[in-house]
Amino acid sequence: MLDFYYMLYSGPCRSILMTARALGIELNKKEVDLDAGDHLKPEFVKINPQHTIPTLVDGDFAIWESRAILIYLVEKYDKDNTLYPKDLKERAVVNHRLFFDLGTLNQSYVYYYYPQLFEEVKRPADPVHLKRIEAAFEMFNTLLEGQLYAALNRLTVADIALLATVSNFEITEYDFKKYANVVRWYENAKKVVPGWEENWEGCEIYKKLYLGDVLKKQ
Repeated sequence: MLDFYYMLYSGPCRSILMTARALGIELNKKEVDLDAGDHLKPEFVKINPQHTIPTLVDGDFAIWESRAILIYLVEKYDKDNTLYPKDLKERAVVNHRLFFDLGTLNQSYVYYYYPQLFEEVKRPADPVHLKRIEAAFEMFNTLLEGQLYAALNRLTVADIALLATVSNFEITEYDFKKYANVVRWYENAKKVVPGWEENWEGCEIYKKLYLGDVLKKQ
C-alpha cells in the first residue's frame, strides 16, 4: 500500500490523486494539516526532512515534490506507457511540459498570489508578477497550437499536472478566456482526466479556506 500524505486543497497533491486514478492504483490517504503544524511533527519530519506535501511512502522508500512523485508513479505503474511514453523524444516532450508547469505556469501563480494569501504580513498584488502569469499563459497557448493535449496527441501525465494548476487559476477567478487554445485544452482535460470531480472539490475547499479576501479585491 502506498501512503500518501496530502491536503486536498493543494494543487500538487490533487495532480497525484488524479494520476493515481488514471493508473488504477489505490493510495492510503493521510491528511496533513499544515495550519495545525502536522508537517512539523517529528514523525513526519523523519519521513520527509523538508516537511512538505505531497509526500509518498512506498514501503521503505519515501519521495516528495509532486512532479518527482508523478514520474515515480507512472514509471512504476504505467505498464502500457500511455501516460508516460518509453520513446525518449516523446518522454522529453512530456517532461518539458511537467517542468514548464513547475517552473513557469504554476510558479507564476505562486509569485503573484502567495504573497497575498500566505505571508504573515499580506502584500498587495504586484503587477509585475501579473505579467508573469500573462506570459506563462501566452506560452502555454502557443505550446497547444494545433493540438488537444499538452504534450502528445493523447492524454499524458503532463495534462494531469497542468490541469491541477489551471484549475487553481479558475477557482481564483483569473480570466484566461482570451487564450483560446488553453480554453479548448482545459475543457477537454476536465472530461478525459480521471478524478476531475475530486480535483474540483479540492479547489472549492481552497477557495473557502484562503481565497476570500483576494477575490474581494479583484
